[in-house]
Amino acid sequence: MALHIDYYASLNSPWTHLGAARIEALAAQHGASLRIWPVDFGTIFAGSGGLPLPKRSPQRQAYRLQELARWREHLGIPIQIRPKHFPANELPGACAVIAARETIGDAPAIRLAHRILKALWEEEQDTGEEAVLTRLVTESGLDPASLLPLSREPRWAEMRESDTQAALARGVFGAPSYVIGEDIFWGQDRLEFVAKRLAKG
Repeated sequence: MALHIDYYASLNSPWTHLGAARIEALAAQHGASLRIWPVDFGTIFAGSGGLPLPKRSPQRQAYRLQELARWREHLGIPIQIRPKHFPANELPGACAVIAARETIGDAPAIRLAHRILKALWEEEQDTGEEAVLTRLVTESGLDPASLLPLSREPRWAEMRESDTQAALARGVFGAPSYVIGEDIFWGQDRLEFVAKRLAKG
């Protein structure tokens, strides 16, 4: 049976960005299909006992910054530890990704999501701004004149809400999460285990 990875992503998450290229590479290496779900992790945190970043303890917030610096050095990905526009309004981008996924395909949707993440975390761009998102859609090889008006239709935000509830029901609680069958792998630091799971077939 063909392997499939459900990829639960936050377009505000540095951890999603740090794992972006590697999950794409792993899927390609193992011939697995990859589908992105840019769900609402604010809702997921509330429904799974998690806390959004501003509500976490000072100790946890400080440790997160240390870990980001370690992973930046380890992976050689030049993220900003405290980007100017974090957290961005991720709803417009998420709706554009979902619209692309549902009307164009998984690969273009993933390409757009990863371009949004890079813009936020490496390039100090406000990815919630319409002009920025228009440019990122173009740079992803998509047509903003068709995709962005489409993405504003209410059905995509509604689909995101239903996708979010489905993610919670499936056991997802953090970003990024990679789900293969019944196996959930939370965090880009679990991609080695994703690789082992894919190797099993």
